[in-house]
Amino acid sequence: MSCQVHTLRFRVCAALASSLICLCLSCPALAADPNGKDEDETAPYVPNVYLDYRTSFTVVPPGVLAIGLRALPRISISSVASQVMTFDFPLSIDITENFSLYGGPTTSTSRTDTAPWRQMTLDSWNIGFQTDVYSQNGGWFPTVTLQSTVTRTIPESAFSATFTTTIAELGYAFDEDETRGLLAGVQYSNTIFDSSLPKVEPAIVGYVGGYYQWDNNWKVTGRAGVQSFGGAQLLNLTPIQPFTKPIVRLDLDKLDANYNRVFGVTAEVAWAPKPVFQLVLRTPLYLVKN
Repeated sequence: MSCQVHTLRFRVCAALASSLICLCLSCPALAADPNGKDEDETAPYVPNVYLDYRTSFTVVPPGVLAIGLRALPRISISSVASQVMTFDFPLSIDITENFSLYGGPTTSTSRTDTAPWRQMTLDSWNIGFQTDVYSQNGGWFPTVTLQSTVTRTIPESAFSATFTTTIAELGYAFDEDETRGLLAGVQYSNTIFDSSLPKVEPAIVGYVGGYYQWDNNWKVTGRAGVQSFGGAQLLNLTPIQPFTKPIVRLDLDKLDANYNRVFGVTAEVAWAPKPVFQLVLRTPLYLVKN
């Protein structure tokens, strides 16, 4: 008898929960303007859910700690230059139009002039967020965007470390649709090794730039600035001296009618102090699209 009562209670609760879910789902329709206003004007925001698939090719000179405007440092300790291919596919969720969460693994492979491409391995994972702390919305004060990423290397080794990167950027739009404007920002990157033997000082990048978007939804963004690195000591290797050198980055993106990225390509040159070249292709795979 007791079992039947519990079963009945469970069915009643399940029915109530189903009713509430159906009611919540039907609220947007009930809230629509009865005078025939466009449903898009009253429909709630649907979060974007997608794999922000990124393929990166980086050319790193010997003895260089490459940081730049992309979070994960790359260390070349050989006597010759190396080439690195990385594949990032973080799961990204645009919870609102102004707040996004992301996180996922990174795999990579590399080669040098004296060694072939090594086997692709899982080398790190990352998690982070991006938010507009303040939106211009046609006003005179620029949009303030904050982005923070934590990256952890895997597997565990003498060089196991946690990388933190924080970017604060100002964006001033010249028009209400924000199709052209100016940018200015600063990036702070810090590296914390598990062992006390390797030591890497923080790197700070300050930059200015601008963007322009055409009527066909192609958008170009340029940034140029200076990277200041405090130096590094990696075990018994030759110390990497501090430097202050220029950095340039160019982004070309194809957007859809709702300003969602469909395709993107990034080219970056960072002197560290020798030039480090990087090319990134972004092909988001949307699971849910607003």
